[in-house]
Amino acid sequence: MVKGAKIVIFFFILLIAMSCNSEGGTNIKGKITNLEYPYILASYLSADTLAIDTIAADRRGNFKYTCSIDTLTTFSLYLNNYESAVVVFANVGDKLTVNGDAQLPDLIEVNGNEINNDLTAFKKENEHLLKQRSQLFVNLQHSLDLDTIRNHTLTRHDELSKLNMLNHELTLRAEEFVQQNPSKMSSLIMINNFFMNSDNPRALERVLEYLQGDIAKTAYATRLKFYSEKMNRSAEGAKMPYFQLEDRDEKKIYSHEFNGKYLLLSFISMAGVESRETVELLRHEYAEVNKDSVEFVTVYIDSDIYPVDYAVSDSIPWIVVPEKRSWGSDIVDAYNVQYIPFNILITPGGIIKVRNIPSQGVADMISNVSEK
Repeated sequence: MVKGAKIVIFFFILLIAMSCNSEGGTNIKGKITNLEYPYILASYLSADTLAIDTIAADRRGNFKYTCSIDTLTTFSLYLNNYESAVVVFANVGDKLTVNGDAQLPDLIEVNGNEINNDLTAFKKENEHLLKQRSQLFVNLQHSLDLDTIRNHTLTRHDELSKLNMLNHELTLRAEEFVQQNPSKMSSLIMINNFFMNSDNPRALERVLEYLQGDIAKTAYATRLKFYSEKMNRSAEGAKMPYFQLEDRDEKKIYSHEFNGKYLLLSFISMAGVESRETVELLRHEYAEVNKDSVEFVTVYIDSDIYPVDYAVSDSIPWIVVPEKRSWGSDIVDAYNVQYIPFNILITPGGIIKVRNIPSQGVADMISNVSEK
């Protein structure tokens, strides 16, 4: 599954002509192997402005970067033209080292202060899991590049299952780390990395309760708590958030119109084999359900492909919504959709029953819930 275009590369548009290569200050140096381009792009926030610097790297991947900052700053180092990245946490006067393989970004080691040292220690302790996950990412990307529905579907589903298991194990280990280090900044980073994009709001709420001391009072922790509250508003068991949509014929659609019926909300894209598979699977499910008591609504999230291909959407026998604002739309925010394809099943009473319900089995799920 491909994460939403929220973090897709738009940085070139915001490129700022400001240099950070003054003498002294904070130093970041190291060696990144398997660089396909002789540079690394560093982005960070400076006085609420996104700054980007280009760092030269030699043929062996050695680089050195000096920057003047006045507070704890998060640097994203983008490798191989944004194909991978590593995050570095730098404070005033730090001398940091970054070493690793551009093709294994999860295992790149950053050292030089407590935050980076803690995160690197976690990587080393879980190296075998992170390597397996990186390989699965490569396999899945290769499968998506083939862009065909006919081939590799079973293999891709198996790889996704393995990926979910690895992520679950890593999340458990991250929670152990937070429990053991409740007053460290690195615990906040762990929570952000492993729980922010989870579909388990209870887990995020639980790990935030571990935090102690000044760390629990920081602006960073406050933002995480705010996000936790937002997740709970669209969690399983919550009342469905209000929405107002406009279908392909510009007809207004309101959430209250589905009261008394099961509603399957699906979020997909025109691009990508998985979204097309989702549509095909949902066709079979739609044919099995009672149209008097069940409604499907599919929301196309395509900022780069608008309007959507009506030759495709016209053949879908249920409500189709081409969302003009893509990942910035109200419904994506209200329902906390982090990636596509993504399905949400809502009961006739307006309660979110299942998030991320598999497309294959929707009809059986509705039947089973109805019987209960």
